[in-house]
Amino acid sequence: LPDPFIFIATQNPKQQIGTFLLPESQLDRFLMRIEMGYPDRAAEKRLLMEDARQDLVQKLQPVMKGDDLLELQKEIKKVHASDALISYLQDIVAYTREGLKSATGLSPRASIGFLNAAKAWAYLQGRMSVLPEDVQAVGPAVMGHRLHSAMELTGKSGARLAQEVLSHVAVD
Repeated sequence: LPDPFIFIATQNPKQQIGTFLLPESQLDRFLMRIEMGYPDRAAEKRLLMEDARQDLVQKLQPVMKGDDLLELQKEIKKVHASDALISYLQDIVAYTREGLKSATGLSPRASIGFLNAAKAWAYLQGRMSVLPEDVQAVGPAVMGHRLHSAMELTGKSGARLAQEVLSHVAVD
């Protein structure tokens, strides 16, 4: 596969016929789950009035070269995460494993991705150091889809559970 290789997937609601939940081991391989919802009325009107989606794909222009993305990834690795910040992140991960009383908390793969996402967020905010607010900003997208067993036990959405985790773990 080329480097960089990025995979983006869409997900249909689980209630739709022919869709099935992915096993937790597969969900864990996705860094984030971002819910977009339905388009607003104006955006939907543009969808209805413009060319077919397949035709528009041919008109897409790259916003960045692959080498530029690889260079950005190197820059993001330089973003500093203090010992205290790492401890805060570990406290969040521990809470998903123990505090939620779920069968499965966040994996080591999830904690690595969580830190990298927080570093990228900090970088996009123009900082070379991660703050707790960066962890909190990316937390729901990184955690929500990984809290599947807790969602089944509580009946709460992944985003809501992620927010609960973040509200229960204190920043020292």
